[in-house]
Amino acid sequence: MISKIPGLIDIHTHGGRGITFGENLSTLEGDLRQYSAWAPANGVTGFVASIAAPDAPKLLALVEAYADILEKGLPGAECLGLHLEGPYLSPEKRGAFNASWLRNPFLDEAEALIRAGRGWIRQVTMAPELEGAGEAARCFRRAGIVVALGHTNANYDQASGALAGDFGHTTHTFNAMSGFDHRSPGAVGAVLNSKSATAEVIADGIHVHPGALKLLFRCLGPDRLALITDAMAGAGMPDGMYELVGAPVMVKNGRAFRPEDGKLAGSAATLNQCVANMITLAGATFSEAVRMASATPARILGLDSRLGSLEAGKDGSYAIVDSDLQVYRTVVKGRIVFESPTAQGRLS
Repeated sequence: MISKIPGLIDIHTHGGRGITFGENLSTLEGDLRQYSAWAPANGVTGFVASIAAPDAPKLLALVEAYADILEKGLPGAECLGLHLEGPYLSPEKRGAFNASWLRNPFLDEAEALIRAGRGWIRQVTMAPELEGAGEAARCFRRAGIVVALGHTNANYDQASGALAGDFGHTTHTFNAMSGFDHRSPGAVGAVLNSKSATAEVIADGIHVHPGALKLLFRCLGPDRLALITDAMAGAGMPDGMYELVGAPVMVKNGRAFRPEDGKLAGSAATLNQCVANMITLAGATFSEAVRMASATPARILGLDSRLGSLEAGKDGSYAIVDSDLQVYRTVVKGRIVFESPTAQGRLS
């Protein structure tokens, strides 16, 4: 079965096809253009670049440089903005991040980042239990930026309070956060019990067990759950050694991990694969799975007036796929930016 679907939107990716966002200031534009040209092969018409830096001056310089580039546009998939994953993360739940890159948030830096971003910062991930997190979260949210709970060791009450306040979203649910226990439900329990917060999940079949995927999907539904890749440079590349947030990462058999301890470090997934996995692993229908990678992320970003669905007056960004989410053609704003060699035989 061949279907026309809204263009997929990855709101959390660190790169792919050998590219790491923010790795080198001198190559930012070229790297972004290469990624933009590659992503449509996976049905992606829009993405948010997840970035981090080792200190405040470098992060500010990175945000300013990206703001200049993003105002020019890209050749393929649109870069819809930036996601600051860090530096305001819990040291206990830092995942692949270098501990020296982390620090508590403070208001002056938040305001400086907002000015530097000129509207291009879409999301900031923070651990709400950190000193200064509440004030920074209010500042970011008032600027129209999605504040996401993530990389957090918050207890259930702390996480619940955050999600009922300025933290309206959750970064890669289950991963790098305090887990669920029947006597200590943690951040995961707060997400599952939230009535309004949206959440991400990495549906690569590696980061989250199918049973947990089903539970999250059942609790939040397709209109509050967004599929992401959290991909790093090794996505779309052969097995080998790559880098993520200042640390080496090995990719082997589709799994991205730190070689020193085997802990997961981003993913090597593509978004169309994650959509397909939600159907086979979590029991979502085709339309529900697609919605979690198109309409829902568009609404989280506040861009659903022009993206995320096939409606008159919207941007005309879509993909032609089969029932297994193999991509035959991808169109961004009415322009074909990817066509599979087999497309003519299947689409004629």
